[in-house]
Amino acid sequence: VKSAMMLAAIQAGEGTLRYREPHLSRDHSERMMSAMGISMERENGELIVPSGQQLQASSVVVPGDISSAAFFMVAALIVPGSDLILEGVGTNPTRSGILDVLRAMNGSIETLDETMVSGERIATLRVRHSALKATRVEGPLIPRLVDELPVLSVAAACAEGETVIADAAELRVKESDRIASTAAGLSANGIRVEETPDGLRIQGGRLTGGRVASAGDHRIAMAFAVAALAGGTSEIQDVENVSTSFPQFRALLDSAIA
Repeated sequence: VKSAMMLAAIQAGEGTLRYREPHLSRDHSERMMSAMGISMERENGELIVPSGQQLQASSVVVPGDISSAAFFMVAALIVPGSDLILEGVGTNPTRSGILDVLRAMNGSIETLDETMVSGERIATLRVRHSALKATRVEGPLIPRLVDELPVLSVAAACAEGETVIADAAELRVKESDRIASTAAGLSANGIRVEETPDGLRIQGGRLTGGRVASAGDHRIAMAFAVAALAGGTSEIQDVENVSTSFPQFRALLDSAIA
């Protein structure tokens, strides 16, 4: 919605767009449009975009998607002996909440070779197996990692203590009800978990493997493929959408654990 309004604003004949949001959301459009010559500013919690501007064509480097990288980060953290390098990952501050949370959980994630391309920050990440600790995820963090919450829940299942995820009611209306789907998948894997209206309470334990219904949700399917690396044998049902959203996922996961 924000991107559409910004594009409409610069083509308007007069006036200024003032866009307000309760928490800072993803700002890829702001960064790309600024790199393509559009003037805008933030003031008192508002994004201000004057009308009558013209985009200038430029070459664009697309960073690696941190939402896709998150599955491999969690896999490396929970599988003993892992030491994984992920190159060219986008570390935009509005998207990098997963890094903050996993590091707060005692995850060993080192940032290497950070640089800026097309207005975006990218880096190489080195991730090593770690003894994870429980944490609390809520408030302004949620918009910065909402798509990563299913696989973050897998990390929580492997952590010492109880992890609480709150303020994430948006998960109820994703490709599936991700709160319900994640809770059911963790329970099928032998983990004590409690659903709340806007999140989960996850008691760390030992993943046992089990039968997981992904409800056709690619992120649920990929999250529990990662969970299967931590122990037991899993059967994940209804996984066709993985090949649409991340066609290389299975091959990359196989190569990472080879």
